[in-house]
Formats: sequence, C-alpha cells, structure tokens
Amino acid sequence: MTAWTTSSPRRFARREWGPLFRTVREALVHDKWRAVPMTLGAVCLTSVFQIVQNTSWGFQPVQNLGSVKAVDPLWLALLRTPLSLFVPALDLPVWGALAQILLVFGISEICIGWWRTLVIGYVATLAGTTYARIGLSLGPDHPFGLPVSDRIVNDTGPSAAVVGLAIYVCWRYRAYLTGAVVVLAMIGEVLVKDNLAGKEHLAAIAAVMAVCVVRTKWGPERSRLPLGGRPPPLDTRPG
Repeated sequence: MTAWTTSSPRRFARREWGPLFRTVREALVHDKWRAVPMTLGAVCLTSVFQIVQNTSWGFQPVQNLGSVKAVDPLWLALLRTPLSLFVPALDLPVWGALAQILLVFGISEICIGWWRTLVIGYVATLAGTTYARIGLSLGPDHPFGLPVSDRIVNDTGPSAAVVGLAIYVCWRYRAYLTGAVVVLAMIGEVLVKDNLAGKEHLAAIAAVMAVCVVRTKWGPERSRLPLGGRPPPLDTRPG
C-alpha cells in the first residue's frame, strides 16, 4: 500500500508534466536564453511601454498605439490589437504582466515555436476583443452580457493570450488535468469577480479549445502529439 501511495504521484507527474518539463529543460540547458528570443523581446517591449506610459508625454502615444476599447471602431481595435498584448493594464502591477509573459510565453515559445505562440496568443486576444462587443450588444441582463460601462474599459495586457497559450500547450503535451485546472480557475474568477477581463478569459479559452478540436479532427497526425511526433512516454512498470 505504501509503495503504491508513493509511486502513484510520481507516475502521474511523469505523465502530466514529463514531456513538457523535458522539452523546456533541454532547450534551456542547451540554448539558455537563446531558446526564447521572442519572449525576451516581448518582455522588453512591455517594459518600454510601461516606462513610457508613466511619463508626462508618453501616456497618450502608448494609448494610441495599443489601447483597445469596445467603444472604438472595429478597424481601429484590430489595428491596435497586436501591440495591445504588450501594453500593461493600468489597474494591475506591471510585474504581473512581465512574469506572465516570461513564464507562459517562454514555455510556449520553446514547446510550440515563436510563430505559433504569437498566432495562438492573438487568436485568444481577438476572441476577447470580439466577445466584448458581443457582450455589450447582449446587455447586462443576459448571462453573457456586459454593462454599458464596459464600453470604455481599457482592454490591454497579455492575460487573455496567456490563458489561451496555457490551454493550447496543455493540449499539445497532453497535460489535460492541468488544462482543466486552468479552465476551472478562470470560471472561478468570473464567479468571484464578474468583470470584463474574466469573461474575456473564458472567450479566449473557448476560441483556443475550438482550435484544438479543429486540429485534432482535421489537422495533420503529428499535431495530435507533442512536437516531434512521439507520444509521451508512459510508465508501464507495475506498482
């Protein structure tokens, strides 16, 4: 009984996080910071935006480049979306955005490549931006609706992209329980604090899960397995 109790968590950890951990560790050991050039660039860009928007002359230019609001014309929101990921939210500490980018973007860049990281990040962010407009049209009385006051909420930061990337990487590396925990955490966020950001996170999850379903059903066979086309090694030892 004792042997089963001590070995089962280890076997679970190897199944859930083993392939992901090995991929990240090998990349960092071999290439160190060269393994995540896009992530480092994103961290630097976010830091620059944070510094500039807190100056007397820089706030409005940063808003013009990367601030998205539901009240904006759609074409303008789409034009600003690429940089909106890297403009820190005004009501949150910047270290949170930097930590999210460094950790989640870094893992994603190693595991799925820099261009997939950007694509999935933008899919998640665009899903949130699109939802904000749909939610406002539904109105505050609808379960998925939003109050009129959310029209002018400054919708910036990497959080939707981070949530979407976490879901995608968990699916890609078969860390299904971890992905489920992320989903439940985001649902809990909405239940505790029913705001625009929380509902946008759920929209981002829905969009990325749709991408996963499409790739599972109609994508190449290798897209259903971790990168390299090999299934995660399972511990088949008894006990």
